[in-house]
Amino acid sequence: MAPKKRPETQKTSEIVLRPRNKRSRSPLELEPEAKKLCAKGSGPSRRCDSDCLWVGLAGPQILPPCRSIVRTLHQHKLGRASWPSVQQGLQQSFLHTLDSYRILQKAAPFDRRATSLAWHPTHPSTVAVGSKGGDIMLWNFGIKDKPTFIKGIGAGGSITGLKFNPLNTNQFYASSMEGTTRLQDFKGNILRVFASSDTINIWFCSLDVSASSRMVVTGDNVGNVILLNMDGKEVRSPRSCLSLPHPHLGSVSPPEPSSSLQLWNLRMHKKKVTHVALNPCCDWFLATASVDQTVKIWDLRQVRGKASFLYSLPHRHPVNAACFSPDGARLLTTDQKSEIRVYSASQWDCPLGLIPHPHRHFQHLTPIKAAWHPRYNLIVVGRYPDPNFKSCTPYELRTIDVFDGNSGKMMCQLYDPESSGISSLNEFNPMGDTLASAMGYHILIWSQEEARTRK
Repeated sequence: MAPKKRPETQKTSEIVLRPRNKRSRSPLELEPEAKKLCAKGSGPSRRCDSDCLWVGLAGPQILPPCRSIVRTLHQHKLGRASWPSVQQGLQQSFLHTLDSYRILQKAAPFDRRATSLAWHPTHPSTVAVGSKGGDIMLWNFGIKDKPTFIKGIGAGGSITGLKFNPLNTNQFYASSMEGTTRLQDFKGNILRVFASSDTINIWFCSLDVSASSRMVVTGDNVGNVILLNMDGKEVRSPRSCLSLPHPHLGSVSPPEPSSSLQLWNLRMHKKKVTHVALNPCCDWFLATASVDQTVKIWDLRQVRGKASFLYSLPHRHPVNAACFSPDGARLLTTDQKSEIRVYSASQWDCPLGLIPHPHRHFQHLTPIKAAWHPRYNLIVVGRYPDPNFKSCTPYELRTIDVFDGNSGKMMCQLYDPESSGISSLNEFNPMGDTLASAMGYHILIWSQEEARTRK
């Protein structure tokens, strides 16, 4: 049952930036309250299903005063500051700007809820959004021109995955419940069908592409994963990063020049594949997430069958998403109830930490997926208040939460009382300064720019 709306008397300022508590809290007490944060005593760390020690995550903290970035960079140039300290300073400076973020623009172009979202790789004010009815909108919110709109088939046409073509950004890849994974242009022309099911009982639920290795990977609702290249015939072994040592994944030897992987369609999971992700630094590294309560990591050069995975990461509940960090060194997973996990390349089979967070599954809600910030070690995710979640408070707000990827600490929450729905999808643009949110039928653009115009 969908949560009740918060009474009008509970409206607060447009953006809620939670006060930070100075005392640590146990992992299960990480959840903030709607009006204030109540300090709790620290609790014991917990172990995961595979007996790996969970890192105890502290509660929200007060941000230290923001130091001059110019001074930090100068200190680094003089050899008096390490590069990690510079990165931390840049992240700290960015976090201080989030309290001025407002909804810059809002759109409601669909007659069904938004189900997928993708930023243009080079244009920071252009975003593509897909709907449950198969509609797709290309929106450049930086200009007043009417957005490009591609009409879908309606019921049964849900866009489940959306990616710009990295080789031609006037085109995009889309997977759908219509039963295809295809390449289209924004005039509505289908340029190539990469995968098609012969029955209405099978459809495609996830999609990813790689420009360097020219690969397309897609997963369906019965556990199959299909790999092919952008020519649609076969996949040659990815050669990017293979002959060089990777700082996080270790040294890798290239395959024999004549080796190749033919197009394959393998059942890699027992149930629906909700998410597929190619590692951005080593695109032969694939992560797949499923409602069978596992995330699996694969070496595409060594796939021989469903048992040839490198790692299988068990979860307590079905999994909505598994996303590699921009540097490829970490993996972020979102289950369908109350856990966000962070894994590291240093030990893929044991998570670094657990972030308790309410985002339970609801059939009439686009599944909530946590995402990385493209430049900083930050995690952004929408909140679906759960009365059964420990420390849930009456009239808890449906915020967008930002966590530190290292410590799991809540850094801030964004909220607008005039757009108080559940934000299922939240992604920063490649520049990292604008946030797009899919909230039911609405697309929200968050930015610091509106705060400037109000001064």
